[in-house]
Amino acid sequence: MDRERVKQLLEQVRAAEVSVEDALDELRLAHVDQLGFATVDLHRAMRRGFPEVIFGPGKTTEETVEIARRLRDAGQTVLVTRVGPEVHAALRKLAPEAVYHPRARAVSIRSGEAGKARPGVTVMTAGTSDRGVADEAIVTAELMGNEVRKIFDVGVAGVHRLLEHREALVQSKVIVVVAGMDGALPTLVAGLTGCPVIGVPTSTGYGAGAKGEAALLAMLNSCAAGLTVVNIDNGFGAGYAAGLINRAREEAK
Repeated sequence: MDRERVKQLLEQVRAAEVSVEDALDELRLAHVDQLGFATVDLHRAMRRGFPEVIFGPGKTTEETVEIARRLRDAGQTVLVTRVGPEVHAALRKLAPEAVYHPRARAVSIRSGEAGKARPGVTVMTAGTSDRGVADEAIVTAELMGNEVRKIFDVGVAGVHRLLEHREALVQSKVIVVVAGMDGALPTLVAGLTGCPVIGVPTSTGYGAGAKGEAALLAMLNSCAAGLTVVNIDNGFGAGYAAGLINRAREEAK
């Protein structure tokens, strides 16, 4: 159940098309779905503006498909992260419209037609090797109803590449910056813009980078105010946060 369905239900109660008791039953039954191996949160779309997302690792394909089935039956968009083509193949049997995003390693099943996308989100990478994490952020933000501007391979080793996108930096409402190695790009971007910047450290880099820990610490120790940092390789978390920020800014107008 999402906010639109709750609004529709309340309007039906007001118009005497649905009884108060029936509305209460629907709201109660829509709370969670017990599967034994999982408890699916069907109210998350109403609370957070986007349904529960399925984290693929650690689940069997059958478990993933069953959770996706319950979300889809509830009329909700499905997003499965960190999975391979074999999970996509299984989900296509459930929903032929399921889309696999290979770089992001994600599967999406959109509920209904996509509405008009909110502009304002930009996702950029320091290097091409950061694209997988960036694509996870892009897929997430787009499914949340955002139009995403994409800027790739503009790391600090060639800072002039970033400066070619000055207009995009000014127009953005929130920027996700994905970087490995020295993790310096988010600090530079946060110092050039007036909007929130979300840094995403990646595990890209050589041995002393400790699989992204060096980039994470660099971002956490940034001197640029307003820079928020998510965990290593957490493109989903960054895309979700950017979507919430962009929606809140639009609703505040």
